[in-house]
Amino acid sequence: MTIFRGTVLDTPDGTAPGGIRLRSETDAALVVVDGRITARGPFAETLRAHPGHDVVDLRGGLILPGLVDTHVHYPQVRVIGALGLPLLQWLDEWALPEEARLESTDYARAVAEEFVRGLVSAGTTTALVFGSHFAAAVDVLFETAARSGLRVTAGLVASDRSLPEPLLTTPDRFYDESTALAERWHGVGRTRYAVTPRFSYSASDEMLDACASVLKDVDGAWFTSHVNENVAEVTAVAQLFAAAEHYVGTYDRHGLLGSRAVLAHNVHATDPELDLLAGRGASVSHCPTSNASLGSGMFPMRRHVGQGVRIALGSDVGAGTGFSMLKEALQAYLVQQLLGPDGLPLTAPDLLHLATRSGALALGLDDVGDLGVGKQFDAIWVRPAVGLPLDVGLRHAASPEDALAKTIALGGPADIAAVWVGGDRLTPP
Repeated sequence: MTIFRGTVLDTPDGTAPGGIRLRSETDAALVVVDGRITARGPFAETLRAHPGHDVVDLRGGLILPGLVDTHVHYPQVRVIGALGLPLLQWLDEWALPEEARLESTDYARAVAEEFVRGLVSAGTTTALVFGSHFAAAVDVLFETAARSGLRVTAGLVASDRSLPEPLLTTPDRFYDESTALAERWHGVGRTRYAVTPRFSYSASDEMLDACASVLKDVDGAWFTSHVNENVAEVTAVAQLFAAAEHYVGTYDRHGLLGSRAVLAHNVHATDPELDLLAGRGASVSHCPTSNASLGSGMFPMRRHVGQGVRIALGSDVGAGTGFSMLKEALQAYLVQQLLGPDGLPLTAPDLLHLATRSGALALGLDDVGDLGVGKQFDAIWVRPAVGLPLDVGLRHAASPEDALAKTIALGGPADIAAVWVGGDRLTPP
C-alpha cells in the first residue's frame, strides 16, 4: 500500500466536451494497493484510517490522470517539424521515406526507444499507436512498450497501392503477419492489437477485406485508420471508391466500424458520415496541431458532439508538433475559439477530459482516465521548476480550475515530474 498526497484534479463524469465538471481536492490522499486506487479523501482523515504506510508527498504541483493519446505514429518521431506542406506532399517527401527505413530492425529499435521515451516524457500513459508497415518493426515496438510499462494498442500498417513499393504488402501476407503479431502481443500485459490500414487511399477492397478477417479472428482487436483529413485526400478516395457513399463508408462496407474503431482527423466530415459513426459507436481522434501544421482545416467539434460522435485527442506525431497532450488540448481550445459561432466553447475541465477520460472511453478502458476509487493509478505529477511561468501561475491560481487552465496553457513535457501506470513509476528508456 502507498498513499499519494497532493492536489488531485480529474473529470470522471460526462462523455462529451461541453459542461464537463472538474473534481478537485487540494490536500487529498489516494490510497493505492497493487496499482489500483482503493480510497480517496482528505489526507489527514485518510492517513488516520490507513496508519503506518508509505506516503509519497506530491504537494507543490498537481496530480492529474495519465494522458491518453489516441493517434500517434511510431515511425515518424524523427520527422516532427517538417512544416509547410499539405498532407499528400508531406507524406511523399517526409513521412514515407522515413517509414521505409524501418525495414531495418536495428533502425526500428532505435526509433522505438525514441518514440516510447517521447510518450513517457510527455506524461502519456496510454496510446493508440499507428505501427509500421514492417512486421519486425511492430514486434520491436511492442517489446519496447512492454518493457516501459505503457499501455499501448498498436498493429501492423496495411497498404497495397499508392505508396512506395517497400511499404506495400499483399492481403494474404498482411493477414498472416497480423495474426502472428496478435498471437504474441494481444492482451499480454498492457499491450493490445489494432487492425491498421493506413487509409483507404492506400488500401484496396481486397486489403480491407483482409483487415476485416483479422478483426474477426483476433478476439477483442481494435480498428484504427485515417478519414477525411485533407481535401485532396478525400477527393482521391472518392475516385478510388466510386461505389462508396462517402469516405467513412469505405470502411463500413467491410464491417470495420464498431465501438472498437477509432478514426483519426475527420475534419471534412459530412452529416451522413457523422450519423454513421455515431450509430456504429465509433470514435474520432481529433489531432489539432497536425490539422494546423498541414493546413488540413479546422475540426467541426460542435457538429460531432451534436450528432453524438465520441471524440478524443491525438498528437499525430510526426505531422503533429510534439508528444504533449497538454499542447493538443490547448490547440483544440484555440481552434474552437477561432471558429466563432461554429465552434464549441471549451473550458479547462472539457480539455482535461478530452486528454484523459475521453481517450480512455474511446479505447474501452473504463478503469483508467480518472483518479476515482477502483481505477488504475495511471497518473502524472505536474511540477514545474521554480520560477518558470507555470510555477508562478500555479502559485497564484485563483481556483483549481484556474490552475488547470494555466497548466494547459503553459505546461509541457518539462513540467511532468513523474509518471505512473498501474501504480508503477515509469522512467523513459
